[in-house]
Amino acid sequence: MGRETAALSRVQGAIAKPAVVKAARGLSHFGEHSAGWFALGLVGAAFDKRRRGDWLAASAGIVAAHAASIAVKRVVRRPRPEDPSVKVLVSTPSKLSFPSSHATSTTAAAVLFSGLTGKRLVPVLVPPMLVSRLVLGVHYPTDVVAGSVLGAVVGGLLRRKLKRRS
Repeated sequence: MGRETAALSRVQGAIAKPAVVKAARGLSHFGEHSAGWFALGLVGAAFDKRRRGDWLAASAGIVAAHAASIAVKRVVRRPRPEDPSVKVLVSTPSKLSFPSSHATSTTAAAVLFSGLTGKRLVPVLVPPMLVSRLVLGVHYPTDVVAGSVLGAVVGGLLRRKLKRRS
């Protein structure tokens, strides 16, 4: 067993209790294809008329970050964890693991929405999503870290561009 598989197995053994798994599945469904974050961006656009264009750009940026993660997945082609010590607790749309698209879109959303709300959302939103992917047994630790870095880069670049427009 490799180090990442062992780490993943330890995370599941330590915290994959029924309530945690239920919450992780909820996060998984919310983040699937970045749909939940995209929808929240549309809600922001509906209620913040003055910055509607920025909310729509942020929503598009979240989808772009997700698309970037899919492109990287297709190049890297790392398979998802498959080890008897790891329980897969949710279905996935593909067999590819690196990077985590949930981590990518969540981090991009947190960075972009932080800029629009003035709230520090990254430490609140990102860790639960990253841990949820491990709890559910669908990603290695480096998958979620790489996804988060990719989301931070995409979100950060767009946030800087939006800030210049203001």
